[in-house]
Amino acid sequence: MINARWIKYDLKFKFRAGTSRGFLTGKTSYFIILKDQQNQTGIGECGPLKGLSPDDRPDIEDKLSELCLKVTEGPVPTPDILESYLDEYLPVEWPSLRMGLETALRDLMNEGERIIFKNGFIEGSEIPINGLIWMGDRDFLLDQISRKIKEGFRCIKMKIGAIDFQTETEMLKFIKKSLQGQDFSIRVDANGAFTYEEALHKLEVLAGIGLHSIEQPIAAGQPELMAEICRKVRIPVALDEELIGVYKNHEKRDLLELIKPGYIVLKPTLIGGFFNTRQWIEQADTLGIGWWITSALESNIGLNAIAQFTLENAVRMEQGLGTGQLFRNNIPSPLKVEKGKLRWDRSRSWDLSNLGIDQV
Repeated sequence: MINARWIKYDLKFKFRAGTSRGFLTGKTSYFIILKDQQNQTGIGECGPLKGLSPDDRPDIEDKLSELCLKVTEGPVPTPDILESYLDEYLPVEWPSLRMGLETALRDLMNEGERIIFKNGFIEGSEIPINGLIWMGDRDFLLDQISRKIKEGFRCIKMKIGAIDFQTETEMLKFIKKSLQGQDFSIRVDANGAFTYEEALHKLEVLAGIGLHSIEQPIAAGQPELMAEICRKVRIPVALDEELIGVYKNHEKRDLLELIKPGYIVLKPTLIGGFFNTRQWIEQADTLGIGWWITSALESNIGLNAIAQFTLENAVRMEQGLGTGQLFRNNIPSPLKVEKGKLRWDRSRSWDLSNLGIDQV
């Protein structure tokens, strides 16, 4: 028997984080907490993003209560039936809840020690990550970039689309010139800020700077226009929000075959957990499309699970797993970012007291 409950937790940013959709000062996550008869505890994070996640809904807390009751009264799943268990207990239309439940169950199956996947990550293997640059004025951008370079990052990702384009391009040219001759790459993320006509012009300008890629130049839900952009511009396009809400495997392949992006950006919390993420990876690999995995403003609970999953796959480039440093009330954990890489520091411990859990 499993006892299931959930709690709400408000994460607070260290600064106002700017995107093309506005400024963020915090976000709410929900934690599913499972306890078995051996008093072992599994924890999973449900971290819907406001205005973006399909399960950013007024009835999410009612659904969590219903889910926890169902899990408590139901059978204990085993690893071989985990996917079918999730399909039965929770529709894919609740992707962040599905992610939280899957993580909590995997944690419990591994004796409740925050080990979600048994691989090299918990033994100290490092994952190269990009340094995330948030929108702001020129001085704020330069300060972030300077710090990321000093911290040893070899790839930065810069949010664009909220301030005037000329200022953004000047900044990018300045960064590129400053790093000339170095093994360094720059990604940009528009979060769907451009119209189709704007995108054709602006992406050609960005291509001339020599950037690695641009994420989601136009709003999701326009696959034909996105396909045209991918055909017409010289800078590789990465799909992000475009993947949200696409759950059937054949629909994943159809979308990728239509758009033919250079890359896809995978956020397990937004696309329904690790089984769905693995399907995207398999389809992308088959079609010769690159990918990287990104956290979606989860606490260290969710970030830890995503990092361990990332090393289940062949990591070929920097991943987007640096968001754990954003919060001033994050869950203390063994996760550590050093020299542009994320790793599990075995000298550190989990402290779950913020969640009302005594186990460390």
